[in-house]
Parts: sequence; structure tokens; C-alpha cells
Amino acid sequence: MALGSIKTFTLELDSPVDAAFTGGEVVSGQVVLELCRDTRVLSMKVQGRGVAMAHWLENRGINSVYNDYTSKTTYFRKRQHLIRDNGDVTVLPAGRHEFPFSFQLPEETLVTSFEGKHGSIRYWVKVKLHRPWATVRKLKKEFTVIEPIDINTPALLAPQAGTKDKMARAWYRNFGQVSVTAKIDRKGYTPGEVIPVFAEFDNSTSRSVVPKAFITQTQTFIARGTMKQKRSVVATLSGDFVGARRRETWHGRAIKIPPVGPSILQCRIIKVEYMLKVCVDVPGTSKLCLELPLVIGTIPLHPFGSRTSSVSSQYSVNLEWLRMAIPEQPEPPPDYSSVVTEEEAEQCNNTVLSQPAEDLSGILERPLMAFVQEFRFRPPPVYCEIDPNPQPLNMRPRCMTC
Repeated sequence: MALGSIKTFTLELDSPVDAAFTGGEVVSGQVVLELCRDTRVLSMKVQGRGVAMAHWLENRGINSVYNDYTSKTTYFRKRQHLIRDNGDVTVLPAGRHEFPFSFQLPEETLVTSFEGKHGSIRYWVKVKLHRPWATVRKLKKEFTVIEPIDINTPALLAPQAGTKDKMARAWYRNFGQVSVTAKIDRKGYTPGEVIPVFAEFDNSTSRSVVPKAFITQTQTFIARGTMKQKRSVVATLSGDFVGARRRETWHGRAIKIPPVGPSILQCRIIKVEYMLKVCVDVPGTSKLCLELPLVIGTIPLHPFGSRTSSVSSQYSVNLEWLRMAIPEQPEPPPDYSSVVTEEEAEQCNNTVLSQPAEDLSGILERPLMAFVQEFRFRPPPVYCEIDPNPQPLNMRPRCMTC
């Protein structure tokens, strides 16, 4: 076959460039083949695939032998013949030819598209054109899939709370105890929302401490029974000094969720998890951090969801956070190592590579950003008749939600 017979060979999807799909939807498009002259074709087929892959290399030993860690999960694989290979040659006349195709994504939930340092979750359409005595022509176009995570579910609407304390010591001498108690109104949020943090810091030491709050993202990659993690801070909130033997209360201090990718919890080899950490630097010992789990969803809180009329039966919430709905002047997020305890940092030293905090490359770098909703005003918290996190009877009364 003479060279240069193909003028154009393109793969086009019917959906917009920034469109996103979910399980059960149809992906359609066409392959456009424009020929300068009559052309002999053996076959042309289009494939749709969705694959999660984790991969990294580790150097073990003095001989620089690298161990390859790779794992893969296939979510769907479909094929459609546009020109079937029936053992004979098909002659296409000169001119423009359009070959439409379509295939349905699996009905079951598909995992959100993701690009990370040690792995990815990708979905794509690929077309292959086979001709006699010619190299195979290939085209590939990726598309975005988003797993719907509705935060309007009982598990994600449940308040999260906890208490933690630590003794400040130096040379076997106790200088007093620091304790932190924190509570947020729910577990599930969407990007752009403001989380009001209710917390109390009790400083019984002879030195001042500074409380802070952070939203952290942890990417976990699993291959051959080994785990690799990458952690980063995506948002931060700094509080005022808490003087010696003083107590400080946050009545809903605001920390805003940036436009990050949603949580990925259903993939066997790649996970993306979020955490709210309320921390205090304790003199003479490692950092005190209280962790409250977060789930970043894609379907926001319904502003007209059901509310119980008996609000007084729930804990009384100081509405100071309403006046603080506009976040404070943002500051660059710190390194992850600065918001974890020394034990955690030492545990992660061999598996986590250091990186600047502003390097959020693991966060979804695909057209997902077009589907993240911004929220200027946060809806009121959901109330229920019974406190799902009652305080133990032996715990002294706290005034953090007075």
C-alpha cells in the first residue's frame, strides 16, 4: 500500500471534554478516518477499559537490586469491531468515513479516576487500525469516572468526637498534663464546605501551648502484600496561645475544605483517605494529636433535608461559627511531618518520601475539578433526638459546646 493514504485518523467522544461518567452510563463516540485514496484494511476495533494499578521500585541491598512492586485491578473491559477481521481485506474508498461506537459501563459502582505518585485509576477508549504490510495505527482517549459518594447517609451524618491527653515530662519530672477534646457535627463533607471545629484545650503545664487543626490526605498503595503511603496536608487552622494552667475553647472555629478529590475507599489496591487532626505541641514531649476521620463526598448535604423539631433535646451549639463562616486569611499548609507525633514520623520514614506541602500531585489531576461544587454558605447541622456520642459518666463536664 502506498504511503500517505491516511489523511486524518481521529477518535472523538460524544461527551464534553470535562464530562464525567458513573457506573451504568453509556460512553459513545466515533472514529473518523479520512483517506486520500482507496485503502485496504484488515480490521479496526475499539476497546474500552478501566484499570487500577499500583507500582513502585525499592532498592534493597548494597548491589542496587531493585524489587518491583506491581498490582493491577481491572474494572471493565469491552471490545467492539468496527471493521471485522473475517480473513478477507476490506477496501475503503477515498474520502471521509465515520465509524460510531458505544458501550455501557458496568452497573456496579466504579472507582473514581485517580492519578498518584505510586499508582493510578484510569479509564480509556482505544482504537486499533490494522492494514496489510503496515504498522498498526493506534488512538487512545481517556475519560473521567466519578464514584458517587452521598454524604446524606446516617453513617456520614453522624457527629465525630474524641478526647486525648498527654503528660509533659523532662528528665523524669512531670510538668503537668495537656488534654484536647474535639467534636465536628458530621463525618461527610464535600469540597468547598467549611468544617466548624468545636474543641477545648486544657493546659495544666507551666508553659504556653499553641493549638492547631489540619486536614490531611493519605494515599495508600498496596502491591505484593506491601504498602506504600504518601501523606500531605491540604488545609490548616492555627489557634491562639493557651497560657500556662489555662483553658481555651473553640466554639466552631472554621477550616475550609479545598477542591480536593473525593475519598477512595472501595479500591483493593489504592485508597485515598482524609483526617481532621487537632494538635497541640506539648513542651518536653512529642506532639499531642487527636484524629477525627473525614469522608470527602461528591453529593453535598441536602439543604432541605429532614430536621427534627425537638432541637432542644440535642446539645446546645454556640452559633459563633456562623460569624466565622468566612475562613481566616489562608496560609501555606505545613509539611506533614510537622503535624504528626514523633512516633508516627519515625514509622513512616522508610516508606514516605518527603515533598513540599504544596505538592498535591496525588489529588485528582483530571477534569474532576469541573464537578467540585463550591459552597459560600454552609447549611445548618443535622440534629437528632439522641446524642450518638454521649459522654461517659466518669468524664468531667466540658463546656466546649455551651
